[in-house]
Amino acid sequence: MTSTGPAPSEVTETPDAAAPPLLELRGLKVTFGTARGGGGVLARAVDGVDLAVRRGEIIALAGESGCGKTTLARTVLGLERPTAGEVRLNGTPMRYQRSALREWRRRIQLVPQDPTGSLNPRRTVYDTVAEGLRVHDVPTSAQRSEEELVAEAMSRAGLRPPQRLYLRYPHELSGGQRQRVLIAGALALQPEILVADEPVSSLDASVRGTILALLLRLRDELGLTVLVVTHDLGLAWNIADRIAVMYLGRLAEVGTTEQVLGDPQHPYTRALLSVVPEIRNLEPEILRGEPPDPTRVPAGCRFHPRCPALAAGPDAGVDETVATACRTRDLPILPAEGAGHQAACWLHQPL
Repeated sequence: MTSTGPAPSEVTETPDAAAPPLLELRGLKVTFGTARGGGGVLARAVDGVDLAVRRGEIIALAGESGCGKTTLARTVLGLERPTAGEVRLNGTPMRYQRSALREWRRRIQLVPQDPTGSLNPRRTVYDTVAEGLRVHDVPTSAQRSEEELVAEAMSRAGLRPPQRLYLRYPHELSGGQRQRVLIAGALALQPEILVADEPVSSLDASVRGTILALLLRLRDELGLTVLVVTHDLGLAWNIADRIAVMYLGRLAEVGTTEQVLGDPQHPYTRALLSVVPEIRNLEPEILRGEPPDPTRVPAGCRFHPRCPALAAGPDAGVDETVATACRTRDLPILPAEGAGHQAACWLHQPL
């Protein structure tokens, strides 16, 4: 795998599976309507997702562009309103009144993908990190001034000594420092969950490992829960306790990192994994057809038009009964509280 951070063996133990979830997605659906010739076309960006994430867990939401992972992350942040289902934090459903969303967004913070595009070039580092405190009216006191809260957040993000960087502007920082400023801005609000959207995709390879190591350290020191949105299974291997692979609005496979990447069950996961350069035990699989279109979800298994196993037929262990199910029978949504490794595939589901 890519050597962008600590190997899974160096990561702390996966959080207690018996503990109640911190974050729950229940039957989550997000659709977008578009007008065409007076009619409407429904794009099912998220089309039924159940997922439970425990406190102190790092979970990677993986998949190619267009699979729905960013829309799902935006819904967790309260930036998209679900068409159906709900998001729960500590057992409490998200409410969409302004005051409730304000508090929700303080507890779940985003680390954006592109630090250069996300930082205001006219704001100093200090004002950038302090912005969340001011927006959310976080109270300060004689014991905890705004500057102390900013300095603490910057130090936790690895920007030391913080005072040296207060008056700098984004163009005066390296790419890694810019990403740390974004992380510090999130940490200033003392959130329970970080949503990291492709957190190292815009960084040089030499810097990626340090940012991933920082996220791991924050999890260990602060008990933070982290949802990492990524297309890079090599990154997921290096940081995640569990991986949820998404395809066309649904979860295709869920399990621990070792289960999903060590023994992938879904043909889609195998195809994604086969093109990671460091993998030597899988032949590269080129997916047929076009990338998924959320306005045209196929009948049966939504991956079947591009499935290498179905195309191989009996050579891949797919008899006619299974092939018919793949093309015609919709798969059940993977349960949030399942027994370990799960795959939404008729090759691994009872008919």
